[in-house]
Amino acid sequence: MSTRRFKVLLEFDPEANAWVTYVPALDHISTFGDTREEALANTTELILGYLEATAKEGMPMPAGAPELELIDLEVALA
Repeated sequence: MSTRRFKVLLEFDPEANAWVTYVPALDHISTFGDTREEALANTTELILGYLEATAKEGMPMPAGAPELELIDLEVALA
């Protein structure tokens, strides 16, 4: 069995009171959970399902994750 590493963006959504994840390397697929652990477990299942579906459809496996950078962007408000 091989393993593969994916960069996952994890953030808390206060309006939904949930943790949300995004996987940029896989068409920005997204899921959520009530806790960080649940969101990450759901993300693992989502990634496996995505990869299984792409293999079943004969689509190529995504090559790799894009470089991600979290920056602060200052915006002047009128």
